[in-house]
Amino acid sequence: MINMSDGLRKFIFKGKSLEELQKLSIEQFAELIPSRERRSIKRGFSPSEKKLIEKVKKVKEGKFVKTQLRDMVVLPSFVGKRIGIHSGKEYKAVDIQPEMVGHRLGEFSQTRATGKHSGPGIGATSSSKSVGQK
Repeated sequence: MINMSDGLRKFIFKGKSLEELQKLSIEQFAELIPSRERRSIKRGFSPSEKKLIEKVKKVKEGKFVKTQLRDMVVLPSFVGKRIGIHSGKEYKAVDIQPEMVGHRLGEFSQTRATGKHSGPGIGATSSSKSVGQK
């Protein structure tokens, strides 16, 4: 949610500003997010998720961290960083915005491309034979 009472856009998540979210512990943050993400955090992070968190903390401005952890929950400490999320074919660089907090990384890197169809060609069905050749 964005609060516009003072004319400026200010990010608010469950009544807390971004600065307040970043000061919270992981357990306190987990209480604010939906149940599926909350359960994931309460189970504890896997070694690969812990490694990603450390890499994101250390990343320099302009660089991005590549990851295949599409099921990782976006934490408040990720805001303002760039993360390369694997789409199955390539890594798509995503700038983490405050509105992404509490979602999964995979939601921001689509795995399916839109299908593009052209006209009939060689090997087409017999019903498309009547279509003129260019």
